[in-house]
Parts: sequence; C-alpha cells; structure tokens
Amino acid sequence: MSNKTSFIRDNIAVGFMLFALFLGAGNIIFPPQLGQMAGENILISMIGFLITGVGLPLLGIIAVAKNGGDLEVLAGRINPYFGIIFTSIIYLSIGPFFAIPRTGAVSYSIGVAPFLSDTMQESWVPLFITTILFFGLTFYLAYNPTKIVDRVGKILTPALLIVICFLAIKAIITPMGEIGESQGAYINNAFGESFIQGYLTMDVLASLVFGIVIIQSLVARGVTEKAQQIKITVFAGIVAALGLAFVYVSLGYIGVTSTSAIGFHKDGGTIISLAAQQLYGQAGNIILSAVIILACLTTSVGLLSANATFFHKIFPKVSYQVYLVIFALFSFGVSNFGLEDLINLSLPVLVAIYPFAIVLMLFALFGNLFNHAPSVYGMALIFTGIVAIYDGIKQAGFEIEAYDNFLSIFPLYEQGIAWVVPALVGGVIGYIMYLVKRK
Repeated sequence: MSNKTSFIRDNIAVGFMLFALFLGAGNIIFPPQLGQMAGENILISMIGFLITGVGLPLLGIIAVAKNGGDLEVLAGRINPYFGIIFTSIIYLSIGPFFAIPRTGAVSYSIGVAPFLSDTMQESWVPLFITTILFFGLTFYLAYNPTKIVDRVGKILTPALLIVICFLAIKAIITPMGEIGESQGAYINNAFGESFIQGYLTMDVLASLVFGIVIIQSLVARGVTEKAQQIKITVFAGIVAALGLAFVYVSLGYIGVTSTSAIGFHKDGGTIISLAAQQLYGQAGNIILSAVIILACLTTSVGLLSANATFFHKIFPKVSYQVYLVIFALFSFGVSNFGLEDLINLSLPVLVAIYPFAIVLMLFALFGNLFNHAPSVYGMALIFTGIVAIYDGIKQAGFEIEAYDNFLSIFPLYEQGIAWVVPALVGGVIGYIMYLVKRK
C-alpha cells in the first residue's frame, strides 16, 4: 500500500505537468459551444467529445511512450520521408497554422472584446492591436528563454481550474436557465458531430508531440527503464485525462444552461465570457479574462518555441531565432482572420489529418503483434486516406457526388467516421503482405 501511495505522490507532478501542456485555448472555447448546440442531447454529445478530446489523447501519449517518445521515429517506421513530412504537418497544425494563432484570437475574444462597445467589436483595429502586442510578447519570451513562463504556467493552470470550478459551481447552484433544444447536426447526429468537433481541441495531435516531453522529464529524474517510463506515463496520462474531462464537462454544462440567459453565439469564447458576466458580474469577467490571456500566452510561447526547435533540427541552416520570427509573424497574420473564421479554416484540415494520426497511434499501440511492419502501417494509412482526404475536402465545401455516393456504402458514414473500416481492412491487407514477405 505504501509503495502505491509513494508512486502516486512521486508522479502526480508529472500528471499535472501533462495536464498543463494540454490545457490551452481550444480546451476552453469548444465545450461551451458544444453545450449550446447539443441542448437536450448533451449527454451523448459529451461522450463523443470526450472520446476525441480525452480518450484518444490518452492513448496517444501511451503509444508514443511505448515507441520511444519521438513521433518522427514512430512515423518514420513507415518511411523516413513520411516520418519527416507527417511530423512537420503535426507541428505546423499545433503551431503557426492553427493552434498558435488561436491563442491570440481567443485572448482577444475572451480577454478584450467583452470590454469593448459593439461598434468597436465590429472594427478590425482592436483585434489587430491585441494580436500584435500578444505575439510581440510571445516572440520576446520565446527568444529569451526564461523560467518565468514555466513558473507562471504552474500558477496559471491551478488558477484557471479554480476559475472554472467557481463558474461551474455557481452554474449548478443557480442555473442560468433550462437545457435548451438541440440545434443543427446535433439533432440527428449528436455523437458523430461531437466526435468530429473534438478534433478542434487538437489534443490527439498534441499528444503525439507531448510524449517526448514526458520521456525527457523522466530521464532527467533518472528514470531510464522503459517499463517504468511507460508505467509513469500511463499514470500521468490518466491524471491529465481526468483533469481535461472535468474541464470539458463543467464548461459543457455552463454552455447547455446558458442559452436562455445570453442567447446563441457562434464562438465559445463569447459564450464563456458572457456566462462569467452573467454568473459573477463584471468582476468575474475581469478575472476570467486575465487568466485566459496569460494562459494563452504561456501556451503560445511553448508552441512557438517547440516549432522553432523542431524545424531548426530538420533544417539546421536556418537558425532558431529566424524560425521564431517567421512563425510569430505568420501566426499574427492568421490570428487576424478572427476566431470564427480561424475555426472554419482549421476544421477541413483537421478532418483530413486526424484519422491518419488516430490510425497511426492505435496501430502503434499493438505494433509488437506485427513487429511494426511498415506494410501494416502503410496500407492502413493508404486506405484511411481514401476517406479522410475527401472528408476534409467535403468539409471545405467541395463535394463530388459520385465519390460521396461511393463512400456512403461504408459503415459509420452517417457519423462522419467512415474511415474506420477501411483503415482496418488496409491493416489486414498489410499484415498479409508482412506474412508473405516473412516466408
């Protein structure tokens, strides 16, 4: 019993560190929006969202840990060039293409916009000024590595949890309103729609990168035995998963009970800001805004630094500092599309690449069964791409009727995850190829 207690005590900090890495802008803005849209179907919607927002990231952390902690090495088992290309896509997705710009857009949406007049909110100027200051500070902190970001992050994560707790408790004790009716796709396909919306957190993609952070942390503590590393990583993943589940359920409940009080809104940032004001008045909004802006800043600095470090490793002729400049300027530009447009831009890409990440992750978990044969991974991903790439194109508004009719015969098509069965079929074909080659 004492050994078990000692294990939990010694490694709970690793779990909190992992939770802090995951907890970013997307984790705050999407659950309230899902709550408003799901309405009476909130339970089944939350299950779908928790699978992609909590369950799969946990498996991702475990899969990468079991395979040495490096996504590039894992993906490189298929082909070295694929390893570099796929890992680059993941970094860019959770970096300057989507996640970093989103930190700036959320900082404006939650931290600045609620305090502006309607006329000012319609102008592009406040967003421009906010993001130029935000990414200027992000660049400065990433350019001058300092423990202040780490220390502030250790303070901000508990602070953000406390704020969410107070909002959720107040929403339960004095609900803003009754649970409303389901909207749009949530009426007939609540599970499938929520499963896809979970992609927007980008937590599965992040989990494939964060695995190496955990491994490096354990090595620094002297934990070098692989079995022990995996055991601690699984524990840390469970701690992080429980934390994320609490955040998602709490914010989802706030969203689902807020409609009658604050009305429907197109982005979760506005919903959580108005809900905080409704529950605690202007003081609640000010506290939430300050914590969100600082939390987004630490996330932005971490992601900017990670991207610059990775691409400097791949292309060392370009310095770390130059990558910082390029990615900071690019993120600043993309963030000025605004939160709603940024989400709309990111969803087609995420719909296309998420299935690849999930399939790679799940097959890696059972890689010992087929000796991590490249043919198994390769065929599974090829068959996945037959559906996933078109799903992304369709999400962007370009539909090919004949191809869509072909895909409609696949199981789970209505739920938006028709790639599942082709991925399994491709894996089986790849396994047969592996057996034939081995003979």
